[in-house]
Parts: sequence; structure tokens; C-alpha cells
Amino acid sequence: MNEILFADLGLSPEVLRAVEEMGFTAATDIQAQSIPLLLAGRDVIGRSQTGTGKTAAFAIPAIEQIETTGELATAVQVLILCPTRELAMQACQEVEKLAVHKPGVRPVAVYGGAPIERQIVKLKRANMVIGTPGRVMDHIRRRTLKLQNIRTVVLDEADEMLNMGFREDIEEILQYVPEQRQTVLFSATMPPPILELTGRFQNDPQMVQINKKQVTLDSIKQLFFEVPMGRKQDALNLVLRYYAPRSTIVFCNTKRMVDELVEYLNDHGFKAVGLHGDMKQSQRTQVMEQFKKGRSTLLIATDVAARGIDVDDLDAVVNYDLPQQSEYYVHRIGRTGRAGKSGKAFSIVSGRRQVFALKDIARATRSQIEQRPVPTPEEIGEARREKQLKKIEKRLAAPEERTMLPVVEQLVEHGYELSDIAAVALEMLFSKDKRVLPQVVRSGMPGPGRDIKGGDRRPVGRIAIDIGRDAHIAPNFLVGAIAERTGLIGKEIGKIEIFDSRSVVEVPLARLDEVVEQMQGCKIAGRATHTRVYTDRPRKDRPRFDDRRSPRPRSRGSRQGFVPKKK
Repeated sequence: MNEILFADLGLSPEVLRAVEEMGFTAATDIQAQSIPLLLAGRDVIGRSQTGTGKTAAFAIPAIEQIETTGELATAVQVLILCPTRELAMQACQEVEKLAVHKPGVRPVAVYGGAPIERQIVKLKRANMVIGTPGRVMDHIRRRTLKLQNIRTVVLDEADEMLNMGFREDIEEILQYVPEQRQTVLFSATMPPPILELTGRFQNDPQMVQINKKQVTLDSIKQLFFEVPMGRKQDALNLVLRYYAPRSTIVFCNTKRMVDELVEYLNDHGFKAVGLHGDMKQSQRTQVMEQFKKGRSTLLIATDVAARGIDVDDLDAVVNYDLPQQSEYYVHRIGRTGRAGKSGKAFSIVSGRRQVFALKDIARATRSQIEQRPVPTPEEIGEARREKQLKKIEKRLAAPEERTMLPVVEQLVEHGYELSDIAAVALEMLFSKDKRVLPQVVRSGMPGPGRDIKGGDRRPVGRIAIDIGRDAHIAPNFLVGAIAERTGLIGKEIGKIEIFDSRSVVEVPLARLDEVVEQMQGCKIAGRATHTRVYTDRPRKDRPRFDDRRSPRPRSRGSRQGFVPKKK
């Protein structure tokens, strides 16, 4: 379809200004088709993958339709449901950016694993709520969230919410909102349960379907490194020294981080230059000339500043900060591995939010992003020796004049052995850089107390939840409920055993009592459940053979990387 500008969509000056400040002028396909329909009050079914700009597609019309004065100014008018806390937080951040010049729009994110008291305080003035089904139901039951003034309900990634067992919660939530409302549903797939939802809760919905083009990233080796908070700079230092790319673009999300990283890298012996929106055109030209001519081997840039930049023979791209959308990820790493050549893409992540975000990117782009440990100084030294050895072998094989041969012959005449002469020469070569390198703990990788195949060996406890095979649940129902209520991530949830009337799940021993308390009354597959500490297994209640090793869903990512779902 022809390019459609945001300025042509009838948006308010405040929203247009925010969109422009975010660096966008043209709408994506899903935005161009959805926004006019939603502004007109139509119900919409959007079939679109993550990374197509769908959040803005439903957020912009929602912002435009909120009444910021009068009696409704402090009433919740828009409810957006997301499958995970990470997606809820991301959607709320996107809304905040789009509504930055509309101070009367007050979005609040509500999700499990966070203090509910703080959310209650914020809800008193909120007029837009973005949340997970479980926590939204908690607030409804506490009467801290009232939905009688809701005008628009959005179900984001509806298929994922159903896969996680939230169907009953969604149906119950929709019973609390007025019948006269706008209902918007976005889903990557349209299985029968989704179609049933639309038939029950939408009024003559308009289908918007975007066939996302498949991007080929086969020539790019994608790796990620999980590091402790506050150690990203040191990790980048070690990764660059170990892999030694000749030319690299490092992407950051803020101008401040670009400046900080340029200073750090130059202080540690690299040749780095920065590029961001505050620079004059003359400065940009100078920076790009330095980088393209090889006088600087590292370009640190923001997405906006790097638009339109085309560099030949780029060895690697680094995501120092993860992009907000998977499309940006593809645009970033697609700058390497061109013209039949191979390239590398490195992502450095800290904390479970960033790990989850990278998992979402891997799924959206159908990429396999492998996890690697941060190289140690010893490994860097060994890699450097291997590289120099190859250079020496190449020089030895070349038929060229040995200008230093007379010096070697002179040393032999003085009684020195050839092996000793070569060893001393190599020691002098390798001793040029005596820089002390940092050590970075290998987060999430095998080490003391960890096993690369068996997961975490740290102490675990077991909880028993009084729901099982009789309720037709699967392991992903339990994982979704526990993650939603407690904030635990997939790799912290261990072995799952499903019996006829109960399920037993391994969780970190340090959080055992806390998890039991937080799981009380949790609804799973529409049933309120009771959870207790599991201490013994009655003989008659042993699991069947096929339940002994109930696997967690592949889509949650493996410990060694993220593998996309097979379609």
C-alpha cells in the first residue's frame, strides 16, 4: 500500500508532535488501516505480528478519545489487557510517550509481582489502565478498579493470553464493562477460541490483516550475553576484545548513553565515535568520515541518528540497549551480513525484563539468538594468540623478502637457538598491550551451583496446587499463573508434575513461603485454587508416566538461547 503519513490521519496536534519526537512520520500498514477505524468507533480485529507497530495502532486512538476534563477525567475509560507484565509495562511506556503533550491522559500499568498498594494509589487518578488479566481481576475484587465508565477495551496478543489459560479471566472482566463499548482485539493467529471470543464480545468487527514480510537473517550469527546490572560497559569491552570485529555499530536508546559509552570505550583503548540527534550536520559528516575510512572502528549511535547510514563491510552490530520494537532489531542487525558476507549481532542484556524482551524479539523475527558467556581475560588472551599465530603462518607461507632474516642469522651466530629467538620475539609482540581487563560474572550461564543441561542446582522447594488433570490443564497454564502472581520467570520454575486433582511445582526455596502466600486464591483455568507447601507424595497419587517430566513450553526460551516456534 502507498505510504500514509500520520499527519493525514486526522490526529490532534499534541499526538502528532509526540509521534514526530519519537522519530516517525509515516504510519506502518497496521497503523494506517487501524487508526481511522478506531477513531470512528468501530470494533476491530487486528491480525498482526509483534514488531509491526500495533501498540501505537490501538494506543493513539485510545489517547485521542479520552475525556480529560469533567466528571470522567479521573474515571477509567480505556482498559488494555496484555498477557505478561513485561508487555504491560512496555505498552504503558509507549502510551506515556504518545501522550507526553496530553497531560490529562494518565495511564497506569498493573501486573503481578509488584506491590499492589502502589498500584491502588495510582489507580485513584488513572483514566487508562494497562494490565495483565490476573492483576486486573485482583483490583476488581478489591474494588480498587471500577469499569463502569469504560469506553474501549483492547485485548493485546489475545492468542497468547488464551494459551496461558486466561480465557476465563478475560470473560469475567468483560462482564464488568458496559455493553456499549468499543472492543479491539489483536492476535498473531486466529484459532477457533479467538473467533469465539470475537463473536461473543465484538459488534460487527472490521478485520485488519497484515501479512508481515519474512526477513532473512540467515547470514548473521546472533548471540546474546546476560550480565549483572551495572556491568554492561565492562561486558561490551570484553566482547569486543574477544571477537575483535574490524568495524562495529553499537546501538543505544539515549543520547546520554551514546556520550557515556564513547568516553568509556576511548578511555579503555578503543577508537570510538558517537552519533546522535544533538549533533550538527558538520559533526555528523566528520564522524561518518572517520568511521568509513577506518580511523574509528566503533560507531556508537541512536536509532534515529543512524537512519539512512549505509556502511560497507560492517563486521558486527551490538544492541547495547535493546530496541523497543522487533522491527528496529531487524533494521539494526540487517546492516551487517550483506552481499553474501557473514556478520555478527551481539545483544547485551541485564535483568529478567530485558531477557523477556529479547525472547519476544526472537519470536517475532523467527530468529535463533544463542546465549554465550561473557569472555574472560584469559579467553581473550588465548584468542589473541590464536589470531597472531594465523597471521604468522600466513606470512611464513608468502614468498616475500625476510627483511629481519639478517638479524636472526646474527643472533644464531651469537649462539642462540632459533626456538628461543622466536619465543622472545613473540613475547615482545604479545606484551605490547598490558591493559588490565575487567572480570564480569557470567549471569545465567553454567558455574558454581549451575548445570548447563539440568538448570539451576540451587535449593528448590515444592508447592502443591489443588488443580490437575481433571481440569484439563497443561504445564503452561501453571507457568503463566505462577509468573503472573509471583513475578518468577520461566527458568526459576522447575519440574512440573500434574496429577489427577493436583499439581506439584518446583520453585526457589528462598521464595517458597512467599510463593505459597501469593498463589492463594489464584484462578487457573477458571477455577480458584489453594496452594500449600508440598512435603510428601501419597503413593496412590503418583503421576502417570507421561506426566513425570512435563516440559515447559518451548516458546519460553531455552537456557542457552531463544529458538523460534515452528509455524
